[in-house]
Amino acid sequence: MRIFSTAIFCSLLFLVPSVPTGAQFVQPQTPTKTENMGNKLFKADRLRHERELGLVIATGSVEMVEGERVLRADSVTYNQRQDIVTASGNVVLMESSGDVVFADHVELTGDFKDGIVKNIRILMIDEARMAAVGGRRVGGDRTELRKAVYSPCRSCGTKSQTPLWQIKAVNVVHNKTEQSIEYRDAFMEFFGIPVLYTPYFVHPDPTVKRRSGFLAPRYGSESTLGAVLETPYYFNIAPDKDATFSPKFTTDEGVVLAGEYRQRFVDAELKVTGSGTYGTKQSGDEGFRGHFFSDFRADLSNTWRAGVETQLTSDDTYLQRYDFSGVDTLTNHAFVEGFRGQNYASAKAYHWRGLRSDDDPGTTPLVAPLLDFNAITPLGKGDARWIFDANLLSLTRSDGADSRRLSLINSWELPHVARTGEIYHLYASLQTDAYYTSDVQEQGKATGVTSTDFTGRIFPRLGMDWRFPFSRSAGKITQIVEPVAGFQIAPNGGNPGQISNEDSQDIEFDDTNLLSRDRFTGLDRVEGGQRIYYGLRLGIFGQKGYSDGFIGQSYRLRRNSDFSANSGLNDYFSDIVGRISIQPSTPVKLQYRFRLDKDDFSARRNEVSLRAGPQALTLSANYTFFDEGSGSGEFADREELTYGFSSQITKSWSINASTRRDMQLSSTLNHNIGLTYECDDCFTMKVSFTRTFTQDRDVRPSDAIFIRLIFKNLGEVETSN
Repeated sequence: MRIFSTAIFCSLLFLVPSVPTGAQFVQPQTPTKTENMGNKLFKADRLRHERELGLVIATGSVEMVEGERVLRADSVTYNQRQDIVTASGNVVLMESSGDVVFADHVELTGDFKDGIVKNIRILMIDEARMAAVGGRRVGGDRTELRKAVYSPCRSCGTKSQTPLWQIKAVNVVHNKTEQSIEYRDAFMEFFGIPVLYTPYFVHPDPTVKRRSGFLAPRYGSESTLGAVLETPYYFNIAPDKDATFSPKFTTDEGVVLAGEYRQRFVDAELKVTGSGTYGTKQSGDEGFRGHFFSDFRADLSNTWRAGVETQLTSDDTYLQRYDFSGVDTLTNHAFVEGFRGQNYASAKAYHWRGLRSDDDPGTTPLVAPLLDFNAITPLGKGDARWIFDANLLSLTRSDGADSRRLSLINSWELPHVARTGEIYHLYASLQTDAYYTSDVQEQGKATGVTSTDFTGRIFPRLGMDWRFPFSRSAGKITQIVEPVAGFQIAPNGGNPGQISNEDSQDIEFDDTNLLSRDRFTGLDRVEGGQRIYYGLRLGIFGQKGYSDGFIGQSYRLRRNSDFSANSGLNDYFSDIVGRISIQPSTPVKLQYRFRLDKDDFSARRNEVSLRAGPQALTLSANYTFFDEGSGSGEFADREELTYGFSSQITKSWSINASTRRDMQLSSTLNHNIGLTYECDDCFTMKVSFTRTFTQDRDVRPSDAIFIRLIFKNLGEVETSN
């Protein structure tokens, strides 16, 4: 009947008029047939029932839906009596987990949970791929593969079809219930070359976020510890907490036990780390050495939060000697702080421990409490506002000056933009301080003669800042000229000798604080007197580059002995400060900050940062110079130079090297060279060599080679640093 109908249709084509040139003849498409069989849905170009045999035969773009699984193929046969599905030709099985299975031929149960597969390929939800000659499905949650290969890598930008690395195994089992992928008789290949064999290997599948088990070990060799092997074990305690136990085995200093605990609460988090060992102390004796760090943060409400940070160690050099941290000061503090609108309040306590050889624990202060309150209130309908700052401090020492302070600052601020474009900022403030100090070494008195007394001050300020920016555009270039100036009127002096200077010792005069109302960094010292300050900013800005610079100076009516002789602020005219930033369209970036002596324009401070060159070869240099006493006078001359280069050799390969030198001592502080290889997010290799020349008691100069290999989905392997 079908042959007869087709013959009649073909004969009728001769009766159709000829199609004009350029016209198109569209052949009608075969309508897709859909049939619902219980919980199974068939879609295909052609469906045929063999009811005597209990078969449903579908061909042509077949799609079969069973629950959350979808099977697509060129042809599908469903045996209703045996509940067996057979599919062939471009078979695609989409799992509810997001994995997609490709095959040449499959034979499955009706629910797609059990069966056999030929020439299987699997695309996992993280885009990793598996392939095998054949395999079988068991229970829908277990897939067993023969002669299989696994890799999360792509081509890394090359034409090669072989992934950078892959794992080949005789047998592979993907257990979705246990969320693991197991390999037996497995080889790891790089560029198709076997480099590692293991009889058994397992790693989590892409659905696992974290799991208990051994992490990749770290190993290496150091001049102070000898050979080092670290074997971390991760404990997945609960979704909100975990821990890591990391014993470190050394040939020269025995075993170091270390660990970390982390926990998340609804509105808080906790992190605790620590270590301990029985080793050689600084004195050469044997004994316990260790450390304990903790950090706790909690949101008490929408306004308030609190926290406690603890840092303890058995001795000064332990952290650096055993490669836990390079800090030279330990900070212990607790705080409660609140934010509401533009208002802020806090209560804090601090204790420090210096780890340098010249640090004196007796002179290290304990600060408790330290209370701050800051409030901003608009005044009227304009831009005027009232600012209130309050501070309460108690600072004590076992050997040295103690200080208790109450400070209140009331300020009136009025920013204003004139119609001409000028920008004004008027301000007036009144600072009221009350102190009770003990064992304070007063200026001008003999060493060892101290005082204990109540004292205080009332210190008003009145001033104005002014700036007038000019701008001109020429094509794609914008030029800016902006003169700035201001004045401040305040009483001379204002710093009684009975007030201990605790928070205003670090003075760094530069372009960032030229226009500041007080160049002292804290509340214990105030900058009195009458002064004006002035400067000029110039800038040229384009679409791809810019140049920007500033230079300025201040002048006071009388000298200020509260500043050190070399601070650049104690004379009538201050030193000249400024900055220059240049970043043209070419790959060059230059930043220069300077402070010049007002009399002979010699450099008092120089900071130069240069980076030039394309990614193929980028050169960098950083130079820093501070002359003696250019700040607080606490440190001697400093002159340091760091230079190096980096090169993006290819898309995947890069190299960098640097050297840091102390120019005052004409000595090298460290050398460093590193090589990096990155293949998308599939694999990263970092190799570096560092030679350090610094030493501190039992910490000696050393060489270190660091190797880190990161495999996507497998983890990382690295040497001890």
